Amino acid sequence: MNYLTPDEVLGLLKVARPRSARDWAMILLAYRHGMRASEVCGLKLADVDLKSESVSIRRLKGSLYTVQPLYRHKGQPLLDEVNAVRAWLRTRNGDGSDFLFTSQKGGRLHRSQFFRLFQGCSEAAGLSPEKRHPHALKHSLATHLIAGNVNLALVKQCLGHKAIGSTMKYIAVSDRQATEAAQSALMAIY
Repeated sequence: MNYLTPDEVLGLLKVARPRSARDWAMILLAYRHGMRASEVCGLKLADVDLKSESVSIRRLKGSLYTVQPLYRHKGQPLLDEVNAVRAWLRTRNGDGSDFLFTSQKGGRLHRSQFFRLFQGCSEAAGLSPEKRHPHALKHSLATHLIAGNVNLALVKQCLGHKAIGSTMKYIAVSDRQATEAAQSALMAIY
């Protein structure tokens, strides 16, 4: 499973931001909310509420409908979702489309267009070819949350999975890790 390191995510956003506010916002939202390319491209203007700083996400493949906060990030401006969305909305053409992310010609941006812009940004950021697919962002979020010891039920909700089995594919545990965790837990009890 291909995922980006935190430094690679920042490098990708660093390339995307000056290219266009749209590219920066799309890549950041896809990463922060573990969205598929079609889910990002399917976002509508009404799905983003800047007053409550939230985004409503219609997940695909039988996953959950989720409403998640848009996060500000004072320590790392590249990760500030509210600023990214606002920057895009300031430059977005008023073409009458109700989709959040529009193409240069107007109307909904197709997932294949998102794929191409992602490949361009990831190549410019120096990512290896196997990491130049937008779905790597979903894998990256899951991997980063699990590495940060976030409860698996919370990871499941962040990714919009209905079944915990979908989230479990991100877990890789060695016998040694399992034994050490069991020993630590038993030592705390006894």
